[in-house]
Amino acid sequence: MNEREPAVLVRDVHKDFDGGVVRALAGMDLTVERGEYVALTGPSGCGKSTLLHLIAALDRPTSGTITVDGQDVTRLRRPAAFRRDRVGLVFQLHNLLPQLTAAQNVEVAMFGTGRNRRERSERARELLAQVDLTGRELRTPPKLSGGERQRVAIARALANEPSLLLADEPTGNLDSASVQRVVGLLVELRSRQPELTILLVTHDPGVAAGADRIVHMRDGKAVTATMAGRG
Repeated sequence: MNEREPAVLVRDVHKDFDGGVVRALAGMDLTVERGEYVALTGPSGCGKSTLLHLIAALDRPTSGTITVDGQDVTRLRRPAAFRRDRVGLVFQLHNLLPQLTAAQNVEVAMFGTGRNRRERSERARELLAQVDLTGRELRTPPKLSGGERQRVAIARALANEPSLLLADEPTGNLDSASVQRVVGLLVELRSRQPELTILLVTHDPGVAAGADRIVHMRDGKAVTATMAGRG
């Protein structure tokens, strides 16, 4: 990893679906520096979520290049290992396993990393404490509120100490109080881990305002970028 490389570099990325009938991205360019917190905004269908999926190597672009920490993610042989080791993912739907406890849901992300059971358990409890869920570790998702479930998802995303956190509408299904708590948590993460890069998709101007920079997308590309006040 070259410390001078941007955390994320997207160059002239196109993404088509249905044999070119649907164009989700049309020449997208984006640079995110290490430790930067960037919010992606724009109307539905402008390509925000598609871009996040490509950066996470959940899909491949039709053309163009994407690098994360200097690594070309469009040519990965083991994309699952890349996501496990380098990227934390948080989605609008938390995707927790309902039969597992909060702690077990966090531990699942650490399977295959070489940590033993005790290390996984200790790490899970530590992360749940960081997201203000001490005392909720043994509750299953159906016994947690929506905001609590999303905080478990954030803890899970941080389990393997990723360099990049990708969040796709993480507050979309939450009430206003829970939204504020999640936004505050992201700001706290930045203060505790200044090297962590965050790229977040949101429709909520209040959520976007917590970022360092707001990139507005339209028709599959970035059209404006503005500085935002954190906190």
